Amino acid sequence: MRSLYFTFAATTIGIMLISFLTAFFLSNTYYQHYLKPDNDEKNTQIAKEMSTFIEENPNVDIEQYLVNVADLGYQLYLVQPSTNGVFYGSDFRIKEIPDTVIQKVLGGETYHGMLQFPRKTFVTGFFANELTNTIGVPITYNGETYALFMRPDIEKLFSEMHLLFGWLFLFTIILSIILVLVGAKYLVQPVKRLSEATKTLSSGDYIVKEIETNRKDELGELTRSFIRMAEKIQQNELMRKEFISNISHDIQSPLSNIKGYSGLLNNILSRDEKGMEYLDIINNETNRISSMTNQLLLLSSLEHEEHMLKLKKYNVGRQITQLAQRYEWKIHENNLMLSYDIPDVEIIADERLLDAVWDNLLSNAIKYNSEFGEVEIVLTELEEDIKVSIKDTGIGLDNEVKKHIFERFYRVDSSRSQEIMGSGLGLSIVYKVVELHKGTVLVESNENDKGSIFQVILPKR
Repeated sequence: MRSLYFTFAATTIGIMLISFLTAFFLSNTYYQHYLKPDNDEKNTQIAKEMSTFIEENPNVDIEQYLVNVADLGYQLYLVQPSTNGVFYGSDFRIKEIPDTVIQKVLGGETYHGMLQFPRKTFVTGFFANELTNTIGVPITYNGETYALFMRPDIEKLFSEMHLLFGWLFLFTIILSIILVLVGAKYLVQPVKRLSEATKTLSSGDYIVKEIETNRKDELGELTRSFIRMAEKIQQNELMRKEFISNISHDIQSPLSNIKGYSGLLNNILSRDEKGMEYLDIINNETNRISSMTNQLLLLSSLEHEEHMLKLKKYNVGRQITQLAQRYEWKIHENNLMLSYDIPDVEIIADERLLDAVWDNLLSNAIKYNSEFGEVEIVLTELEEDIKVSIKDTGIGLDNEVKKHIFERFYRVDSSRSQEIMGSGLGLSIVYKVVELHKGTVLVESNENDKGSIFQVILPKR
């Protein structure tokens, strides 16, 4: 199995080598096709201007003139028939030149040594300090014919290399960026798919087949392990839901029998105060278990993917008002004060499920309130949404608790809340129902008995 480190290192090194070699060959091609002819033409023009100047000024000292020209940054070689030539300026690395070339120049031809210099992989036309890599022109001076060979000195050459080096650098940068982007995308794409699959998994969707890969490195193994984990979680989740559904149904039957027999005991023990006390406990616990199983059944049905909302248009303001009226006895029993501002507002939603939302939020506001506290309900109609706020003056919630209150079976770990009966499922149902309606649940709360505000924002359609 190839390691991810090896893959990344090999890819990076490969990109660097390919970029450099490609840019090098492109630059060499550019030199051979464009810079080399231009260089030959430019230096030919300079050599001819030297020749013209000497021929038009016979009184000029040719040796002194060539010394001055060499000082300007040129390498020169002057030769006459049947005599040794004279060099001016810096020495050539290779000083040999065919006699046939000299004879042709003495015969009046121009020698294009730069243009005819052999083409090689490296851009040697710029660097080759050889006598054959020159421009040769004939000169007539005081009735004698000379052959003058010249090329720019290496110091001047570097100023002309700026353009070539610029192209080489530009090609390298552009190709490196392109290849790195392509290579990085190939390496990072599986990680990106895994990140998206993780978000999908956290939202409750356990089907992540689209991230399958044929890679043989650690990323490939990680992806396959992630898929196996998602499949296992999906199986466990289905088993959990099925178990909750089955056990909730199974509990309802003995609960019904317990309720029936407790009714019979009520008739028998009507004059026995101690027996009636025990019977009240049985009835309360029975109602508590019954409520919990109903909540479990509702939550289980909401979590099934095939669950469909039964949408209809109805007056949500009237629904909340009726709920508040049903809880008036409980509010008075707990010495609380209820205030509400609920206009008539119509929405399209599942009436039964939203009733469970308001019921759970209001019952919590009553159960977890302080003595002689207040409960306030406000319904606000917005342009596209409605906002329902239920405020209490109860025990409040700290930041850590607020992170978990919508989880199943989660209850606030405090001495006061533990004395209050509850299943820890109500807010889970609230969150799931609001989510199915494409809405939002917000919580504003602080500890130290400052109360809480639960806000539900729902689209009207």
